[in-house]
Amino acid sequence: MKLAILGAGISGLSLARFLIEDGVPADSIHLLEADSIVGGLCRSKTVDGFTYDVAGGHILYSKDAGIMQWMRDCAGGDAGFVKRDRNTRIRFEDRWVNYPFENGIGELPPAANFDCIRGYVHAWHARTSDGSKAPAEFGKWIRWRFGDGIAEHFMDPYNEKVWKRDLDFLTSDWVAGRVPDAPVDDVLRSAVGIRTEGYTHQSIFYYPKAGGFQAITDGMAGGAVGPRVRLNTRAEDMVRAGDGWRINGEEFDLVVCTLALDLMPKLIADIPDGVAEAMRTLEYNGLVSYLVALDRPEHPNYSWVYLPQAHQGPANRLTYMSNYAESNAPEGKTSFLIEITWEGGKAFPEQGFQAEVLQGLEQAGMMKRDEVIFTDRHDVERAYIVFDHKYAERRDAAIGWLEGVGIYPHGRFGRYDYDNSDQCVIKSRALADRLLAKIQAG
Repeated sequence: MKLAILGAGISGLSLARFLIEDGVPADSIHLLEADSIVGGLCRSKTVDGFTYDVAGGHILYSKDAGIMQWMRDCAGGDAGFVKRDRNTRIRFEDRWVNYPFENGIGELPPAANFDCIRGYVHAWHARTSDGSKAPAEFGKWIRWRFGDGIAEHFMDPYNEKVWKRDLDFLTSDWVAGRVPDAPVDDVLRSAVGIRTEGYTHQSIFYYPKAGGFQAITDGMAGGAVGPRVRLNTRAEDMVRAGDGWRINGEEFDLVVCTLALDLMPKLIADIPDGVAEAMRTLEYNGLVSYLVALDRPEHPNYSWVYLPQAHQGPANRLTYMSNYAESNAPEGKTSFLIEITWEGGKAFPEQGFQAEVLQGLEQAGMMKRDEVIFTDRHDVERAYIVFDHKYAERRDAAIGWLEGVGIYPHGRFGRYDYDNSDQCVIKSRALADRLLAKIQAG
């Protein structure tokens, strides 16, 4: 049995490691990675002593305690991690507003506070009195769920920054399970200044002491997995070969593909026209990340901050990287990571774009220009899945065809699932069990 895993990001690496731990011979597993380094979207970068995660600020947390421990064990165990309290804020004018927004509206200026609580109560009353179902359009769902005030002051401008599309272009399905419904009593308490907490499942997180989040994927690539990775090896074409597949002229019995579904028509020539079109038209967003290295000895004690307002510039989120781990910045210095999403398939902004980014941060009161030592930019072609109204239909057609011809799609873009790192590993565990059963059955 010869197994190809296309892509050595967190999904491919964790799958390989689980299979080897389950007794599958290591020399039967071949990871083909187009890049010169493993890690995919979990990669980190160090520049002049400053470390940042290139595809946005990552943290390690999970509702699955066993998987979270397994991920820590891959990177040296508990001694290799710091444990942090999640402390997140929204920057609203010159104020630090608690997150999620509906749990922090008491920290808004009085007029905005009134707008938000009035709209929230009206929306809550309308939902409970008429029993209306959640609208299919994300923009309409925001108002149905939160009311006009929260929509206008936070949800609309923030999500327009993130998604780069009219909000009704998106379906509301993707928020199911991701946005907890704050009890109306909590929102009322918040409005009058009584502190309430949301998203308590993320209240504690872990982060590697050194090496950035990539320390986790580097750990997964250690031991018997490492020699099985072929770096700088891009899958150029795939052709059926009996019951298996020929990749770049080499035959494999089983293929797991973590490459993006929208790229499959370039890799496999005989995909039916309708399926190929479904794959090509899946929507996604890229990401422009900036490390900002600062001559500043300390930050506010925050994990990350959301930037919803237009005058704050194009960035939608700022992560205090040097608050995650001391080794992320040299002694006496600090850093943060800035994220700007970009519509998938469009050319990324020119290098001069950083001036607009820094100006927005300065206007938001996040930094002073003379504190900046340097910036470092990293562009990520595919970072976020966009859930338009044809997403489910297209994704199902793509995955259905691949599985029908014996290819196992896997990973965030391999299946177009909006999965965090722990969910990728959980799904690798499930796929390893499935593959092991197939291998043992012969």
